[in-house]
Amino acid sequence: MRVTVADVIAIGPGKISLLEAIRDHGSISAAARSMQMSYRRAWLLVQDLNAAMRSPAVVSEHGGEARGGTVLTKEGEAVIDLYRRIESIAARACASEIESLLELLN
Repeated sequence: MRVTVADVIAIGPGKISLLEAIRDHGSISAAARSMQMSYRRAWLLVQDLNAAMRSPAVVSEHGGEARGGTVLTKEGEAVIDLYRRIESIAARACASEIESLLELLN
């Protein structure tokens, strides 16, 4: 599922997976590496997502002994939760159509 705003993909499976990886790894660079994605690509996706939202989904923390990191905001966690719930509901509602579609694939 993709959610578009003014012909721009605001939220889609790649951005959700990136948010989950940031949550799991605590940094954009580690999340990008885990997804075999360049840091620049990951950073641009985070910027796009944050710009599309009323409040940012991801914030960076600077300095300190742990040298900072990146965390999800409550809005970022909510985006993941809502997206995954919608995905689950849609999969159940469209199970027979998905099965028919899969039968057309290799």
